[in-house]
Amino acid sequence: MFDYLVQTRGWKNGVAKSVATTNLINALADFYKIQLYETPVGFKYIGELIIKDEIAIGGEESAGLTIRGHVPEKDGVIAGLLVAEMVATRGKSLGEQLKELFAKVGSYYPNRENFHLTPEVKANFIEKIKADPTELKGRKVNQIVRTDGLKLIFEDGSWVCYRLSGTEPVVRVYSEARSQNDADALSTAAKDWVLQ
Repeated sequence: MFDYLVQTRGWKNGVAKSVATTNLINALADFYKIQLYETPVGFKYIGELIIKDEIAIGGEESAGLTIRGHVPEKDGVIAGLLVAEMVATRGKSLGEQLKELFAKVGSYYPNRENFHLTPEVKANFIEKIKADPTELKGRKVNQIVRTDGLKLIFEDGSWVCYRLSGTEPVVRVYSEARSQNDADALSTAAKDWVLQ
């Protein structure tokens, strides 16, 4: 939808995503030379950017999004209408459009898992994420982001983000790689790191 709004409406005033959302957005922002805002998880941060008219579209991995000139809250109805408009205008299925995006900026395979933690594992994990890891199962950490939780970005651009729930004994683990096989391997490594 970001790609569609840039192409059809010429909206280039910015794009926002939460720290746990796919880097396909980053790649498109780079491709179009558009300002990217990476926020903590929570739609209120994106809503603030909509109110200030700093972004054309903003969303997070939970499928919430909004666009400029609309409410500063996630809105499934506007998302559904925009998808229908995009498919009708382009005359291509969502699958075909995704293949074209991947051809333009490369492929991205995100994953999200929730792990329920015993009090013992949770206490161990809390201590673990205070440190700055230099590697994860042989993957060298290139950058650490603490916008919300702990995000490890690796040399190849793949990443893992760990966020503890504030309401239940759960850690949310987001990961993304450039191929499905690598995404599966990274997901396994991320889970092992939580539970060790």
